[in-house]
Amino acid sequence: MNSEGIERVGVCPGSYDPVTNGHLDIIGRASRVFDRVVVGVVGQSIRKSESLFTPDERRGFLERAIADAGLENVEVKIFTNLLVEFVRECGGTTIVKGLRAISDFEYEFEMNQLNRKAAPDIESVYIFASAEYSFIRSTGVRELATFGGDITGLVPDEVATALSERVQRS
Repeated sequence: MNSEGIERVGVCPGSYDPVTNGHLDIIGRASRVFDRVVVGVVGQSIRKSESLFTPDERRGFLERAIADAGLENVEVKIFTNLLVEFVRECGGTTIVKGLRAISDFEYEFEMNQLNRKAAPDIESVYIFASAEYSFIRSTGVRELATFGGDITGLVPDEVATALSERVQRS
């Protein structure tokens, strides 16, 4: 809590399709900065193709990985509304995102400006990816798995198994 006794709540939104170890690194690091972290799983993305995993499957993967990591101040929720509205519903004042490369910055800069226009009271905070995760993208992991590549160490073991099974059925 801050000096006024107000709980600091950060919201980490994303599609998490699938959740990667890079996502978990950002979530874990955010959990050390905020009193409570809400991981917001996008229920219905308008900018991406159909999800490989359902929102409930993605939430489950995240909940189990977060429990395994012992992150007691982190919870996972699915949202289908405007991000800034979701942040308010969670009692948050901060959107937390990870940045890997310049391309992430360009996209996140635009999103930040839109979010600030819609909700000037909600801040965005960016955590730079750790070096060992800076190349991991959910899309890249899906592509690698689709063509039989080794995704060990890129995603939690449970996700690797589910992803391999899912892309084999496609």
